[in-house]
Amino acid sequence: MTERHKDRPWLMRTYAGHSTAEASNELYRRNLAKGQTGLSVAFDLPTQTGYDPDHILARGEVGRVGVPVSHLGDMRRLFQDIPLERMNTSMTINATAMWLLALYQVVAEEQGADIAELSGTTQNDIVKEYLSRGTHVFPPGPSLRLTTDMIAYTVARVPKWNPINICSYHLQEAGATPVQEIAYAMSTAIAVLDAVRDSGQVAPERFGDVVARISFFVNAGVRFIEEMCKMRAFGRVWDEITRERYGIENPKQRRFRYGVQVNSLGLTEAQPENNVQRIVLEMLAVTLSKDARARAVQLPAWNEALGLPRPWDQQWSLRIQQVLAHESDLLEYEDIFAGSHVIEAKVAALVTECRAEIGRIQEMGGAMAAVESGYLKSRLVSSHAERRARIETGEELIVGVNSYEATEPSPLTADLGAAVMTVDPANEARVVAALGAWRDERDEARAQDALAALKKTAAGSDNLFAATLECARAGVTTGEWSWALRDVFGEFRAPTGVGGAPVAVAAEPGTPLADVRARAARTAEELGCGRLRLLVGKPGLDGHSNGAEQIAVRARDAGFEVVYQGIRLTPEQIVSAAVAEDVHCVGLSILSGSHAELVPDVLARLRRSGAGDLPVVVGGIIPAADADALRAAGVAAVFTPKDFGITEIIGRIVEEIRKANRLDPLEVPA
Repeated sequence: MTERHKDRPWLMRTYAGHSTAEASNELYRRNLAKGQTGLSVAFDLPTQTGYDPDHILARGEVGRVGVPVSHLGDMRRLFQDIPLERMNTSMTINATAMWLLALYQVVAEEQGADIAELSGTTQNDIVKEYLSRGTHVFPPGPSLRLTTDMIAYTVARVPKWNPINICSYHLQEAGATPVQEIAYAMSTAIAVLDAVRDSGQVAPERFGDVVARISFFVNAGVRFIEEMCKMRAFGRVWDEITRERYGIENPKQRRFRYGVQVNSLGLTEAQPENNVQRIVLEMLAVTLSKDARARAVQLPAWNEALGLPRPWDQQWSLRIQQVLAHESDLLEYEDIFAGSHVIEAKVAALVTECRAEIGRIQEMGGAMAAVESGYLKSRLVSSHAERRARIETGEELIVGVNSYEATEPSPLTADLGAAVMTVDPANEARVVAALGAWRDERDEARAQDALAALKKTAAGSDNLFAATLECARAGVTTGEWSWALRDVFGEFRAPTGVGGAPVAVAAEPGTPLADVRARAARTAEELGCGRLRLLVGKPGLDGHSNGAEQIAVRARDAGFEVVYQGIRLTPEQIVSAAVAEDVHCVGLSILSGSHAELVPDVLARLRRSGAGDLPVVVGGIIPAADADALRAAGVAAVFTPKDFGITEIIGRIVEEIRKANRLDPLEVPA
């Protein structure tokens, strides 16, 4: 029997980081010892959005969803005893990507590494931050300049580094169809490549090197066939664009290189053990087809809808990859879908539709113009609303959520307190104290000189990376680097997409939405106001706004006047808006885990402003014990991912408004 050649497995990563640089370093070294072949760094929200841990907006967020990296000392501790010259590191960082790569390079230099040998990826895709993830800082123009400067620098000095990982992952979680996911990612790539070409920083004969270093980070949902065809279509469209628009002749430089994290927000709180088979199916979509196989894979953990996964949960996800790569015969065959007329027809249809949507975006002036006009965001909010409506009506089934809900008790969640990892609440104070010590011990004059030089460079047209490197070496902090650029570039508040979203759920007589509309109208009449007013607020730095947007859209369709100002608000700003707009209810959305810190602050401020009777409802990934604590503190209702019925949530809000205003409850149809 002839022995078949076996392909090399993809890079296996675990998206990880929490609490402190020291704790995360220990986690990384344990994961590498278990057979992980690359690192994927999760940074906390203050680091992602350019705030130091002692800023007011960072309160409750430090070390929650990733590791805090405030300066060079943190980066040193994060990678202590990990030789960066031999490591492939992915950093999920966007608005502050240049800063984090500069810190990484300086640590590598201190280790004695040749920076030309560093390999890895900075995500650095700001367009999807405007559309779905919400960690943007600067306006589109300056953000594109930062990306352009990074690409020009790395192609010249760090040639094995992927300076941008164009990221359609979060677009799918924000509602994107496969066509939208491909078209919006490709439109972003066109905007970036055009900007690099037009900057004059890269010689025309080196432009193929730029194209070759563009990588993508995609999502894989549970619709296995569609997702696998999407990956094949991605590659076909990318090959066309790079050949026809940019004249790249070398097929190796035109190769569609992508990594994947399979869908996290599609995982369920109800019957969470079902998430394991979802994760496996989603992984197969990006590994089973050799011609469109991912180069790197990271899998979520089964319990991500419940809270922060423990090391054991992450190990389980790593073992899923290892069993597939090393025990199965997956890597021994050529592409098993080649020649399938079913697959080919689906791929061809996706490619045709993508070309049309890319053409529409180009006619608008490209991806950046489509962001600023609100077109892309409104399309995502609309498609997400349509999908949520299909789930609510049962047209789209989710096992354990809207079908097959009867279940045996799960031993995995018998002790919910131990089923997820918690971050010590005292951790934040320790990180803030360490930051103060760092500032006290650095060469202050050098730090201020570096910041002045950075601002001068930003005000001109020179590449920003050299000035950023000096800031890193001089002990500047993440917040200081970001504020220096804010002073020059300004900040940006992205369109919410709520106002332009069409009605996704019918309100014909006899429908649940018609009933809620009638109850909202009757309540408004009894209160003597034209319409009920709902403030939807996102306190802190959590930029996952999909849920908040869907609540805002459905409340609007139920007859509410909705006050929604987007993301990144302080409790003080939320309370000021609630009082100024004279709302009847405040709805807070938090997915980052900072609810225990921020929600009580909102409640206290409402009481001090004389609005203590105003009902407050909260939605997010909130463990049961935390939900009990929030209700004890005065929250009227807590909604978690298991509460998928948005119309029912709006109906509950109407009843909480009635209760707060001492109106008789309205009979709710069975």
